Amino acid sequence: MARFSRLTKPVTQELLRLDVLRVERLTPHWMRVTLGGGDIDRFTPLGYDQWFRLFLPHRGDAAEEGLERIPVKANKIFGYLKYLRIPEGVRPVMRNYTVRAFRPAGAHGGAELDVDFVLHGSGPTAGPASRWADSATPGESVVIIDEGLGFSPDRGTDRVLLVADETGAPAVAGVCASLPAHATGTVLLEAPSAADVLDFSAPEGVEAHWLVRDAGAKPGSAALAALQQLGTPASDTHAFIVGEQSLAAAGRRHLVGAGHRKERISFVGYWRVGAASPAPRSERAETEVR
Repeated sequence: MARFSRLTKPVTQELLRLDVLRVERLTPHWMRVTLGGGDIDRFTPLGYDQWFRLFLPHRGDAAEEGLERIPVKANKIFGYLKYLRIPEGVRPVMRNYTVRAFRPAGAHGGAELDVDFVLHGSGPTAGPASRWADSATPGESVVIIDEGLGFSPDRGTDRVLLVADETGAPAVAGVCASLPAHATGTVLLEAPSAADVLDFSAPEGVEAHWLVRDAGAKPGSAALAALQQLGTPASDTHAFIVGEQSLAAAGRRHLVGAGHRKERISFVGYWRVGAASPAPRSERAETEVR
């Protein structure tokens, strides 16, 4: 997460090893991976936009070694430096993801955690997480570190304004699922195509609008334009803006300029256009050989 307003930390932050239980292609650009088993009983769900560091191993002989070598505090500066010392080709890919849904253990079996991946590109042009999700199979293992919330419930849950591109859609869906039944508000969600519009649950008083951006348009541009066309939200509205960094920053700037109080705005820049991480050299070499 490149830029944020304030984060709510979890009670504990430990390495949790989980297994892939199921994989489901939701739309052309969405893949849902369900995790469970392993250390899932040590995961404490917080609802809203709970996010975590996700470590994805390289497939093959290095997979197990990579997961075993992840430092306990890989999400902290000194642990991260240790993580970077793991040789390329062994070092797991680390990315940030949101809990789309959590189901505690029950009649259906053990606890489960859904993670929705946005798929962009193909082959070596796709990001490492996108490539992993597109070919994930049950039985594979990953490691996560819980990081808490970007959405601050203390800033209000009765009236909300939620704005996101597709990378922020799981976070917004999680927030909507955690809002009180009496909540009211507006949701502006951007999708790369009409086929990528997904249903999600929200209180009756929260009105959701999906916006399909034009082909070739910058991600976040349709959501930002829709936000700028709205009137100034009521003073007690908690605005939550997430996705491509310029959407989060420009959206916050617009609301502040319109007179909305800064303390009523939560914003997170998940990524930046032009700064996506390429495939590691080892993976690029494998792709070129095939």
